[in-house]
Amino acid sequence: MARPPIQSNVTESELIELKLITRSTKVESRLKERAFLILDWHEGKTYDVSQSLHKVSRSVVAKWRNRFYKYRIAGLSDAPRSGKPVIITEAQKNNVLQLACSKPDKGYTNWSQQRIGLNVGISQSKVHKILKEHDLKPHKVEYWCGKSTDPEFESKMLNIVGLYLTPPENALILCVDEKTQIQALDRSQPELPLKAGSPKRLTATYKRNGIVNLIASLAVHHGEIVADTMESNNVENFLKFLKKLKKIYAGKELHIIADNLSVHKHSSIKEWIAKNEKVHLHHTPTYSSWLNQVEIWFGILSKDVLKGAVWHSKQQLIDQLMEYIKTYNKERAKPFTWTYKPISSSTKELTH
Repeated sequence: MARPPIQSNVTESELIELKLITRSTKVESRLKERAFLILDWHEGKTYDVSQSLHKVSRSVVAKWRNRFYKYRIAGLSDAPRSGKPVIITEAQKNNVLQLACSKPDKGYTNWSQQRIGLNVGISQSKVHKILKEHDLKPHKVEYWCGKSTDPEFESKMLNIVGLYLTPPENALILCVDEKTQIQALDRSQPELPLKAGSPKRLTATYKRNGIVNLIASLAVHHGEIVADTMESNNVENFLKFLKKLKKIYAGKELHIIADNLSVHKHSSIKEWIAKNEKVHLHHTPTYSSWLNQVEIWFGILSKDVLKGAVWHSKQQLIDQLMEYIKTYNKERAKPFTWTYKPISSSTKELTH
């Protein structure tokens, strides 16, 4: 005669705790599985049903029922393992640190914790622990602006910051630059819109519908944007844009800030500036285009318009850019808060 099955005898408090385990997003999946096995037992499910539901063997179901029966909730955790704990030697620790701070070979640019572990002969988790103890993050890269090599950096920088802080009377300060090679990308399948539990989705395959080059001017003390699209970034188009700015802001003395692109320093540009007494062109120091405030607006444009967008034609991209600029000028245009903080005699920081 077969023995009657052992009853789970799950108490009310244990039942609550088991359900909390199954709903938690922080516990390991194996602990959740064991809690589900005990809940099955409590609900009267047979071995065969539990096996089928959780894709485990009969021996696994029996093991965790017996562990729970003997040790209750604590029995669902892994038992202490036998054997001597792994000891990481000082030599291994030093090797981890040396590898993390060196350039890898065999064509790699960066180290991963897994490859460091394989080289040293320890687990990835141990590598992670060692790096964390020494505050080393080989996976992380930060970018910084090096010191400008321009021998006239100080005078050029002070000139531009002076225009920002105390502009001449009846003068308009304009920051001008180009954002080139904006691709009008279309997708091979329609985008799937955002919905609860799922982000907007785009196919990885795409079609190029050409590129758009944008030239833009930011009126520093008003926030207004003037922009045009152009087929190519050349001297003719830059001069055409300067003439447009002069016409739009007729009667104003214009101080135009631009970077050191060769297009901006062409002889024809210098000749035109020399003939127009009310137009002054100021170049940022070498490697210091961050002094040009229109770069901030380009960042806003990228976030608001370009990121994750789909265009079925080049003209559609152009139309959207122009519509966005019109909306920006109407609803959002305002001066940026601009502060220049000298950190030391050789290093400066510009915040906004």
